[in-house]
Amino acid sequence: MKVKAKILIVDDEQINLDFFSLMLGKLGFQVEKAEDGEEALEKVRNFVPDLIILDNIMPKLSGWEVTKILKQRDDFAGFRSIPIIMFSAMDDVKDKIEGFELGVEDYITKPFNFSEVLARIKAVLRHKELADQVAHREHRISLMQSLNQSLIFFVRRLRGSLSDLNGAAGVLDAENTGDVEDFLRKFITESESTIAALDGLEREIRDREDKEKLLKKGELSLNDLEEKYQKHFGSWKDRREGGE
Repeated sequence: MKVKAKILIVDDEQINLDFFSLMLGKLGFQVEKAEDGEEALEKVRNFVPDLIILDNIMPKLSGWEVTKILKQRDDFAGFRSIPIIMFSAMDDVKDKIEGFELGVEDYITKPFNFSEVLARIKAVLRHKELADQVAHREHRISLMQSLNQSLIFFVRRLRGSLSDLNGAAGVLDAENTGDVEDFLRKFITESESTIAALDGLEREIRDREDKEKLLKKGELSLNDLEEKYQKHFGSWKDRREGGE
């Protein structure tokens, strides 16, 4: 069973925290709440959300300050890819531009309509999953490129070893015991080195295969991704239109 997305709600108004926790919980999301910026940072570390819904005007740390810390501070580097939807009571273009420049994915002005917020959540999460899929594919490509480099290195090394042995064999005096012994020692050394390289290459191939299987397991096609979101959000829409 696939784990539902985790959403962190950060707002100093308890009514908003309770509302989002209830509504998003009904949709199957895992929801955590924070009442101020400092608590939000602590929850980010412990909960590691897939999305943060962040109020701008809060005590201790504002939404801007929390965003700056998450997007710019080195000790939060591992959380920079978490998308943020910013809430604010101010509908100012300058503020919105500043938020986008900080790395906010979307911006919603209070008072909000939950249907609109839900649509934006859907869009941001879908974009995040698409970005994750691209990263998965890039990682797979990187693994293949690394393996190709290893294969090229091995082939060149094997070619060099065979060339050296051929050269030594060409000047070998079969009746000279010392020459024969030197050639045999060189042959044994090159053979052992080649076998060791083959063993290393085999281990690398198996390691790459294991990593690729894990990456493939986490991938979704575009159709799968769209179907997932239509199913997830469609059930809520159907209940809403049915008057539930």
